[in-house]
Amino acid sequence: MKRVLSGMQSSGFLTIGNYIGALRNYVKLQHLHECFFMVVDLHAVTVPQEPAALREQTESAAALYIASGIDPNKASVFLQSHVHAHAELGWLMTTLTHMGELERMTQFKDKSAGKDSVGAGLFTYPSLMAADILLYNADLIPVGDDQKQHLELTRDLAHRFNNRFGDYFTMPEPYMPEVGARIMSLDDASKKMSKSNPNPGSYIAMLDEPSVIRKKISRAVTDSGREVKYDPQNKPEVSNLISIYSHFADMSVAEIEAKYEGQGYGPFKKDLAEHLVAVLEPIQQRYREIRASGEIFDILKKGAEEAAEVANATLLEVKKRMGFVI
Repeated sequence: MKRVLSGMQSSGFLTIGNYIGALRNYVKLQHLHECFFMVVDLHAVTVPQEPAALREQTESAAALYIASGIDPNKASVFLQSHVHAHAELGWLMTTLTHMGELERMTQFKDKSAGKDSVGAGLFTYPSLMAADILLYNADLIPVGDDQKQHLELTRDLAHRFNNRFGDYFTMPEPYMPEVGARIMSLDDASKKMSKSNPNPGSYIAMLDEPSVIRKKISRAVTDSGREVKYDPQNKPEVSNLISIYSHFADMSVAEIEAKYEGQGYGPFKKDLAEHLVAVLEPIQQRYREIRASGEIFDILKKGAEEAAEVANATLLEVKKRMGFVI
């Protein structure tokens, strides 16, 4: 059995992209490995957050983890900020990270582009992410393409630490499911669907009401013509919708193409919306039960205690090896 560590930011409300790309895989992995799943609220504040919004988004994300099928008796679910070792090892990893390594990070370049001032936290974000992973000596890290560069840095820092202070850290490996899970924006298929996009019509949030889901899908951008065909090169918008359909209806691309041959986009988009509603409604109902009962706080407390037991032992060993007085 391997150890798995992953998490998502609470910088916005989770979308169907988060569900397809992460949550569904978390649910599968909990039955195969020792899993630690966190809401990375410390990472969320690398960009400005309104306190009330951050609090609500953090609780919402944690509740959606459980509502989507993560069993707190099989996996540890917790908030990053509730395990203090993350922040402390994050600082220690920052001292081992080179400026040039951080300057090369694509995400930093993207998020800082065109801004007059950028917080230091955004710059050192990858060092904290490395600490998140190394605290648990995790073997497998579910990541998307946009995080692969950060995982490579994590491996470099683990290797650097091991060479200098003795072999200790496990070299984490990326976990990337065979089925593609990169869901793109509904208004521009050249961009990844993002919960931080200022246009709410560009994404479907997991908590969107059925009427909102139907409206967003009906307004989703489509390519010229009317053929429902998967062709990312020439028909990126429709191909993205077909990909979403495939995940939510559990149908192959070929089956979808055959079903809507000669019918045009109208019936296809109408059915797509209904498949989304059918999957999300039960999750939303369970979510409402979790929030109303307050059980999420007990789950997070238990998860933080389980995570801290592992994380604190790692931090103690790292500090001993680095020469700190214990």
